Order: sequence, then structure tokens, then C-alpha cells
Amino acid sequence: MSRRKAVLLLIFEVLLAGWLCCLPRDLFKGVSYATVVTDRNGELLGARIADDGQWRFPPCDTVPYRCATALIQFEDRHFRWHPGVDPAALGRAVVSNLRAGHVVSGGSTLTMQVIRLSRGKERTLGQKMVEAVLATRLEFRHSKKEILALYASHAPFGGNVVGLEAAAWRYFGRPAGELSWAESATLAVLPNAPASIHPGKGREQLLEKRNRLLERLHKRGFIDASTLENALAEPLPEAPYPLPNYARQLVERQPHGVETRTEIRLPLQRQVEDATTRWSDELALSGIADLSAIILDIRSGETIAYVGNASPLRARHGSEVDIATSPRSTGSILKPFLYCAALQDGTILPRTLLQDTPVNLNGFTPQNYDLQFHGAVPAAEALARSLNVPAVHLLRAFGAPRFLEVLQEAGLSTLNRDASYYGLSLILGGGEGTLQDITRAYAGMARSYEGLPATTPFRDRIALWYTFEALKEVNRPDEMDWRLIRSVRKAAWKTGTSYGSRDAWAVGVTPDYAVGVWCGNADGHGVAGMTGAATAGPVLFDLLNLLPPSADWFDEPLEGGVFLEVCPASGMLRSPGCPDSESIRLPERAAESAVCPYHQDGVFRLPPAMEWYYKAYHPEYQVSKPERNESRMEFLYPESGSVLSLPRQLDGSIGGAVFQVVHRDPDATLYWHLDNEYLGETRLIHQMKLSPAPGKHAVTVVDGDGHSVSVGFTVI
Repeated sequence: MSRRKAVLLLIFEVLLAGWLCCLPRDLFKGVSYATVVTDRNGELLGARIADDGQWRFPPCDTVPYRCATALIQFEDRHFRWHPGVDPAALGRAVVSNLRAGHVVSGGSTLTMQVIRLSRGKERTLGQKMVEAVLATRLEFRHSKKEILALYASHAPFGGNVVGLEAAAWRYFGRPAGELSWAESATLAVLPNAPASIHPGKGREQLLEKRNRLLERLHKRGFIDASTLENALAEPLPEAPYPLPNYARQLVERQPHGVETRTEIRLPLQRQVEDATTRWSDELALSGIADLSAIILDIRSGETIAYVGNASPLRARHGSEVDIATSPRSTGSILKPFLYCAALQDGTILPRTLLQDTPVNLNGFTPQNYDLQFHGAVPAAEALARSLNVPAVHLLRAFGAPRFLEVLQEAGLSTLNRDASYYGLSLILGGGEGTLQDITRAYAGMARSYEGLPATTPFRDRIALWYTFEALKEVNRPDEMDWRLIRSVRKAAWKTGTSYGSRDAWAVGVTPDYAVGVWCGNADGHGVAGMTGAATAGPVLFDLLNLLPPSADWFDEPLEGGVFLEVCPASGMLRSPGCPDSESIRLPERAAESAVCPYHQDGVFRLPPAMEWYYKAYHPEYQVSKPERNESRMEFLYPESGSVLSLPRQLDGSIGGAVFQVVHRDPDATLYWHLDNEYLGETRLIHQMKLSPAPGKHAVTVVDGDGHSVSVGFTVI
């Protein structure tokens, strides 16, 4: 090979290497994009402007046919065939510029414009030559479809609107794929001079350019005469449209600067937002400013509707707080989890009698909603009526540390303290949860029952079925009875109200959906009279009525578990003294449950304290004399181990606490002692007001037959 050929070959290889390496891998590296969030079908839920203040949606993969046709016919009609540079177009541009005496045409192809948009350099002859070289390299790397998409994603469309999709939403209020020929032509001509003509500026020029393009499309056979006539008659857009803003708090949480597709169902989301806004505006008249709701699909486990805080247009403090992810006091909303866990564990059976008598645990003195005690209540009924005291007794039997583990496994991420911090108040709102976590936990129960994968500690279908059956019967003085309302969908549902009426909850599940509702004030102040049932409950059922009806209820399990003989009176495993029994299917570990202790020789007899309250609600209950070794009397108040805080009177002296004892013999005389000091006697009603000094004490009561009962307590 001659020296000259070798030099030429070397030059060629250097130029080829330079050409191959001249184009950056990421043309638009460093460009910021808007945050775009869509529903499951790609419909826009909302968007947030890019960091540089531009409405620039993340790059698209393809350009809709009408928009692509209009862009190519206006900007570069030989785009499909040239290698990045169109010599004929450059020649025409040179001739036009010479005739005009100034630059009137650049002759740039769409590929060259992509290069120019990515480089941001001044428009000079030298830069145009560089763009031409880089354009040929771009053609070698990408398909025509990809190059057109790059152009459509980064071309300016006037003002702070960049990219075809953002322009379609801003100027026409819908995606580019739904634009008419006239609308597509309008957008196609904007990047040619975005600073001088756009819907808000140079409208006459814009209309003229659009119509010329439409005529060209007709002349070249892309549209027929009728379509042309209709397109020419379409007006230009007026003021820019606001972008959709559905599920706005959910949109805020999505990754910044990218497009995210959620599982939200936009038609349902619109209905839910309308309903929650209507309810929130009505509740605001009562001082309840905020409302949040979430709907989950049981089968997929996905969130299909999400309202972080309803009624965004009503000005108020906290309107932008995403309540669905904010920790709030749980009230009674966690009771079904304890009931189900206790069933699954064998701690109770579905209708085990739970104690409902006064309790004082280190100063913690829970009360039922109606401020009454019922002595003994079947567990399922206690859950349906949301009785607090039986729930506390059940939690004490089950164990707060174990229950905390159950809740954490169920997905309540906000319960991150030690069990000793919450204590038994955990079941009554002593901990905090989010609407999102709690609704997912309820959905997890339904998913587990249906045999679907679920992150849940509740895996026994029989325990789950009994739980759903109890929740289906929810009814208490402050709640509606769903059986009296024809339009109400059947659901397993539960409500909760936090201390001070700060949080009102309602969560319901069907075999297909889980719906959660929270009402209250984002700043945490309470509203007198606000309850979960009266406030959040109606919203819950309104949302349930928006959903397709479930074909079936939760079918009773026909296999698994064990059949055991249960005492109908106590709801516990039958003992030898129980006169009747029924065989029912129960969870596997039910065999480890307690045996009925209330029957002796066929007679049903409760302990004195339980009996005292129980007989008032059960006239069929027969009071009988105790056996020789059976307890005759019991303290109603206080419970042994109680911590008492005695109030001060107006004169500064320490007030007293009323101690009360019940005796099976209504005619018994009782003799009272405080720390071995005789206090006096009582008959008929055994109550005595005492004012012990701070410290540990014991009160002992003795009847005429020498039977005694004592209680130890601490005064602080």
C-alpha cells in the first residue's frame, strides 16, 4: 500500500472513530421532567411541574398518528427517507435566504432539530454543520419512530410548555392521542416559532399557519374534504387548561420527575372524590374539617381509589395534609384483630363470655361507650357492640406483647414502641395507626380468607369467618343498623372513636373490596359528639354503594378445624357439669381453650361481680345460693392492684373513693376494715366512701358467717 493511501486510510479511520463517538449516549442528560402520575389505564391523574419551571412530561415512546403526520408534513416531509440531513431542503433554504436577504428558512430536518434541542447552542452556520454531522449519527443509532418521539418530547410549544403531551393537556385538556386533526395541526406549527405564536399570543398568525397545514394535509391525501372542512371550522384554544388533579396526595408521594402508573381506577376515583367532598363540606358545618378515604381491591391487593384529604378547594388549615398516611389514635378500630387472633390462638371461642365489670389497672379505668357494665358478654357480641371493658379483659388474657406482634405483622408500621409503652390501652386507641395501614390490614384478612397471598398473621379461615360474621352484625347505640337500610351493602365493618373525639374511623370489607374512612381535624382538635359510626360510618356505606355488588358473602368453611362440644350458656368448652352442649366447627387450637367454669350440678352461676351486673340485663338468670366452697362476695370497685388518684375538694382536702362490694345474700351484713382498722358495717347496698392517705393499703370485708374478701390498692 502506498504512503498516500495509508495516510488517507488513517484519516478515514480517525474520522469514522470520531463520528462513531461524537454523540453522547444520553442526549438530554440533566434535563428535568415533570412528575406525571396515571391510573391503571394510563389516564392522567395529576402532574407536578419540573424543577426548572417547565411543563415538560417525561419522554414518550411513540407519537400518535395524527400528531406525527402533522409534525412531519409541517417540519420535514422527507423525514421517513433521509439519513438525518436533507440536501434538497438545505438547498431550498439557501436560495430562500439569499432571495430574502436574511434567514427565513433553516432547512433543518427533524433529526437536526433534535440535536439542536439537546445542545442548546446558538443558531449559527457552524453549529448547523455540527448538527448535520451529529444528525447522521443519531439516525444510525435510533429508529425514525424513536427520533420523532425525542423531538415531540423536547420541542417548545410556547410559554413554559415543552413537549407534545404536556402541550396537549395544557392547550386542549386531554392526551395527544385524543386530539383532532385541527388540534394536532395547531400543535405541529407551534415549535416553529414558540416565542411569537401560541394560543395566548399571535393568534391570527397561528390560525393562518394551522389552516395552511390542514390544506397541505388534504392536498397530500391524509384527510378528505369533509374532514378538512370540519377542521378549518374548529376554533383555537383559549386559556390553558389546568391539569387534572385527582388523588393529589398520592401524586405528591410518587417518584419525582418520572411517569408512574398506579392501580387507581379513574372513573371510580372521580366518584369517590365527589362523594367525599360532598360529605366533607357537610361535616365541616359541624366543625369536622377533614376527611380521608381509601378503597382496596381484595383480589389484586391494589389501591383503586385514594383521597388523602377531601374537599381541596375549601380553604382551611391542614387541607394539604395526607391523612391516609398520617398516624392517628386508633380508637376501637383494632378490636377485630384481637378477636380474630384470640380465636385463632384458642384463647377464646366465638361466644366465650367475657367479663364486663369495673377495672382499674395501674390507674387505667376503661369505660364502655354507654358508661354501663353488663357483667358478662359473649365475645362476638362484645365485638359487634364495640364494648371497651370486655376488650381490655380479653387483651389482658391474650397478652399485650403478643397482640403488638400481631398488629406489627399485620402491617401497622407506626406501632414501633415497646409493648410496655402501650399497655392494655393499645386496644382502645393507646397506639397510633394510619388509615392506609389499617385498611390494608383488614384487606389482608379478607385476602387470607379467600386463599390469596397476604402479609397477615390471620391464616385460620374458621377464625376469620367468625370475625366477619361478628362484624356483619355491628350495631350499638351510636351506630346505624344496616339491616334497616335497604340501600346499604352487606359488609363486615367496624368503627372507632379516639379519646376526646379527635378521630372517627370506619372500615368495611366484602369478599371483593376493603374501604377505609377517617374523619376529624388534621390539627388534632376534637369535636364533641363526633363518633366513628355516626360520622365516618355513613361515608363508608356511601362509598360501598359506588362499588359493584359482591356476588357472594364470605362462605362458611366446610372443611378444616375441629368439631368440639361447646356450652351454649358460657360459649366455652363443655364441662361435665354443663347440662347442654352443641357441636360446632372451631379453629384447630380451640381444643386448648378453657372449659366452662360456671356450671355446677347443672346450675349456671357467675362470680358475684359478674352476676351483679349480668342479672340486670338477663331476667332469665336465676340467682341461687352458693355452694360451701364457692365465692360469696366480691369487690365491684376497686379491682385488686388498682392505682387510685383521689381528687381534692374545693377546700384543699383530699376527697374519697366509693368502695363497693356485692354479696350473693341480699340480706347479708358486711363489716369493713381498712388496714386492720374497723370502719363500720353495711346492709343491702354495700358501699363505703374512703379517703386513705397516699401509699399502699388493703380493705377487707367480712360477712356474718366469717367469709371475707380483700382488695389491695395504691393511692397516689
